[in-house]
Amino acid sequence: MTDVLVEPAATTGKTARSGSWKPLVIQPVAILVVLAAFAVWLATADLTATERSTLNPSGLLSLTWQHVQLTIVSTVIVLVVAIPLGIVLTRGPLRRASGFILAIANFGQAAPAIGLVVLLAFWLGFSFWAAVVALVLYAILPVLRNTIIGIESVDGRLVEAGRGMGMSAFSVLVKVELPLAVPVMLAGIRTALVLLVGSAALATFIGAGGLGLLITTGVNLFLPKVLVSGALLIALLALSIDWLGRIVETVARPKGLR
Repeated sequence: MTDVLVEPAATTGKTARSGSWKPLVIQPVAILVVLAAFAVWLATADLTATERSTLNPSGLLSLTWQHVQLTIVSTVIVLVVAIPLGIVLTRGPLRRASGFILAIANFGQAAPAIGLVVLLAFWLGFSFWAAVVALVLYAILPVLRNTIIGIESVDGRLVEAGRGMGMSAFSVLVKVELPLAVPVMLAGIRTALVLLVGSAALATFIGAGGLGLLITTGVNLFLPKVLVSGALLIALLALSIDWLGRIVETVARPKGLR
């Protein structure tokens, strides 16, 4: 009877682990298929001179790179600010300030993104960095909130056990709390990344570039093919970033939690 019970359990564990990797394989294949179909359409479609000029491959690559730059720079700043701040707000008397800080961070996400971008542009100038500041304010909440929740959700008995073994508070944070909080923190980071990719399209309204330029051009010049192309490329970029986030989330998750 023991053998009969153990074997299915082991098989189920293997099946679950293999099943968790299926989206990681299917998603990039789907992205590549759609991207290839778009490339074929772009090469064979009957486009006007204006559409052909707007959708030329070198221009699309340049706009995509601008979009990626906005996303990468904003992401780095969000991580550098939100993760240390989230850790500090789980320590000692500073816990009391966490609700107030989260309320401030929530303001950035509650405000209309386009309004936030334009207001900051009038303050900081119509530039790349004004767009970055707006994106950081818009996407900081998920990372900050999940860092706090992830650390606070760690079983207090594990923390006490670490301190009982003579570990310092910093060692307990690094070796016990943060590793166990990683899944929750990574989920927040992934959410922020997708938000940043989508919101970076608004940077075009203040002259910061990005794929949003295709959307505004399509609307202003009544070019639906250009508009749809811009929306499609932004969606594919968001899905690609989400896929990379899934990869990191799967690899960085502690082995006992996979």
